[in-house]
Amino acid sequence: MRRTTSALLALSALLTASVLAAPAAGATSQDDRPAAAPPGWEKVDGADLARIAGGGPKIPAPAAMNRGVSAQADEPGAFALKSVRNGKFTATEKNYAAPDTGILRARSASVTGGWEGYALEWHEATQTYALKALANNRYVAVEGAYPGNTQNILRARSAGVGTWERFTLYYNEDVDRWALQSALNGRFVAMENSYTGSLQYALRARSLEVTGSWEQFELHQIVG
Repeated sequence: MRRTTSALLALSALLTASVLAAPAAGATSQDDRPAAAPPGWEKVDGADLARIAGGGPKIPAPAAMNRGVSAQADEPGAFALKSVRNGKFTATEKNYAAPDTGILRARSASVTGGWEGYALEWHEATQTYALKALANNRYVAVEGAYPGNTQNILRARSAGVGTWERFTLYYNEDVDRWALQSALNGRFVAMENSYTGSLQYALRARSLEVTGSWEQFELHQIVG
């Protein structure tokens, strides 16, 4: 009887330890982790951006840019972001009414001024970039708290930089394309080609992977 009791106690202790070691219900799953770039896509740091962009396409700073914006365009990190999906340049909708003021949309046929210009600022400590819109001198944030089809939309609205405003930049040398991944939710930025109305072509950090042209962009350096 004593041996049986001891065996049962040992088995009970083993089962208890197994339950405690098992992940709790609702624990973080693989899908909640930052999306991983597919093979062929490499992270780009500050030095790599200068090297790669130096051999890439250039756009002269338009005369429509004011003096302050033109000075920013002369910086090595001033770029225009062109969607591969629809062939349009990304613009900052600074004249949109709240709460959509500063939303990013791939809607311009050409770079006509500060609307389509962005400064890419490298942050060594986090190994990420911040995008500063030349149109309104604000940093681009991912609106993780927005509802419905505007959730995770990109908006140039921040005076400072935190996790909401940080992105990892990827480059695929084989196709000469770029991709952006939000530090806030780990999702890749996509261009919403099927949206209608004022949000058509809006940029949203919503893709788990780079599936195609929705998440791919060309990066054109703006030079004075």
